[in-house]
Amino acid sequence: MPTLVLVRHGQSQWNLDNKFTGWVDVPLTAQGEQEAQRAGKNLKGLHFDIAFTSNLQRAQKTLAVILEETGQTNLTIVKNEALNERHYGDLQGLDKAETAKKFGDEQVKIWRRSYDIAPPNGESLKDTAARTLPYFDAKIVPILKEGKNVLIAAHGNSLRSIVMHLEHLTKEQVLELNLETAVPRVYQLEKDLQILSVKNLQ
Repeated sequence: MPTLVLVRHGQSQWNLDNKFTGWVDVPLTAQGEQEAQRAGKNLKGLHFDIAFTSNLQRAQKTLAVILEETGQTNLTIVKNEALNERHYGDLQGLDKAETAKKFGDEQVKIWRRSYDIAPPNGESLKDTAARTLPYFDAKIVPILKEGKNVLIAAHGNSLRSIVMHLEHLTKEQVLELNLETAVPRVYQLEKDLQILSVKNLQ
């Protein structure tokens, strides 16, 4: 039976600075690296056959730290922008509090929390899912169906779309879902991807 582990990257510099990050390639903070180390310690003893990550360094570094902690540094790693964070468009790089002042709290909340309303020149969660899930179904699902264990280190919104897909969440339910930085979400699956168990390793 396959195991799938989803891990959102550790704290990034712009998480700390309270800025919209999206596809801007910012590094982890020292705390983010410590969070990744903790995740790796919590995953010790679990063997992975392959790992996937985004094209952004905060996810790649989180993955590298986890694999070092678990002693699996020779693992095959596949990188693809389909797993990138949601693109925040014109909001990228803006302070979240200043953005609320500029556009109004209600408008920013709609951009951040609605399922299918995108910020200017950016992606909604629905748009993110539209690029993440075809990749997941084409490249990752066949590996899981072979009974292999897969680790994905990516981002809050790309991973939320995968969780929505696996757990059959509604649009309303997925908007309430919060994936904390560097807390592994571990799925024990049947080969048809029915979920036997799911738990967060904190």
